[in-house]
Amino acid sequence: MRRHERTHTGEKPYQCNYCDKKFAESGKMRIHERTHTGERPYQCNYCDKNFAHVSNLKVHERKHTGEKPYQCNYCKKMFADSGEMRRHERTHTGEKPYQCNYCKQKFASSESLRTHKIVHTGDWPYQCKYCNRMFARSDTLRIHERTHTGEKTYQCNYCETTFAYSGQLKLHERSHTGEKPYQCNYCKTTFAYSGQLKIHERIHTGEKPYQCNYCDKKFAQASSLKRHERTHTGEKPYQCNYCDKKFAESRQIRIHERTHTGEKPYQCNYCDQKFAESRQMRVHERAHTGGNPYQSNYCKKMFAESGSLWTHERTHTGEKVISVQLL
Repeated sequence: MRRHERTHTGEKPYQCNYCDKKFAESGKMRIHERTHTGERPYQCNYCDKNFAHVSNLKVHERKHTGEKPYQCNYCKKMFADSGEMRRHERTHTGEKPYQCNYCKQKFASSESLRTHKIVHTGDWPYQCKYCNRMFARSDTLRIHERTHTGEKTYQCNYCETTFAYSGQLKLHERSHTGEKPYQCNYCKTTFAYSGQLKIHERIHTGEKPYQCNYCDKKFAQASSLKRHERTHTGEKPYQCNYCDKKFAESRQIRIHERTHTGEKPYQCNYCDQKFAESRQMRVHERAHTGGNPYQSNYCKKMFAESGSLWTHERTHTGEKVISVQLL
């Protein structure tokens, strides 16, 4: 009963022996102290991994057994961890139950709130053993330290690839399973990654959050902005492995290098002819299908390529066509 009453009084009689943090329950204090001592008394029955909390061990062992006992109340997605399911359900409900004591900002998870509070308190409790960098959370510190140790503890269940972070593993395994858990709010298209969904939805909303530093043009993707800005700066960061030629885009260098290697990865669906570029193959296939999709705005003439249409229309407008030789 005394334990319960502390939820009303806010009393925290148990203080950590390693820091100033206080707790309402001795059990919670002991669990917390393991973040200082590194003690992990619970070992997995399927591998050599150890855990500080029995609950973490249970969740981990489900990776071996494949058990997912928790189902989302809003969709059919299953989870190994009840906490993960609750966090997922907030993507449906929009609920943000955790509010900052210093400002009115709300968060969907307690972890996000704790990280946010550091903006106000300046308290970074976890320091890297290998450098002076400080972290808000012990799990973030552990992940960071792997950049020093090179440790990759997470192995794919479908191939031998290993990863430093569980998040990387989860994303990678979708390339095997084909799982696409993120569905567009405007159409039924699904995606493997939340970032892909965010970019796709901008097609519907028209949102273009990335503005060029040199002109007023805006873009839906940061990568598109970066490519565009190179038209202003003249930057060409991609150099051919076979000659000194440089390019503004990685796609351009791949196509160019095929002039050295002779690689032609695109084969016609109607004959054995191969091409270095997908565009060349599409144009060629129209010789088989008879497709000329580009019609002149000035006459009824049809063309297989947009470039040929562009050149033709200048015979109507009188605009001079400048021939440029590509070296």
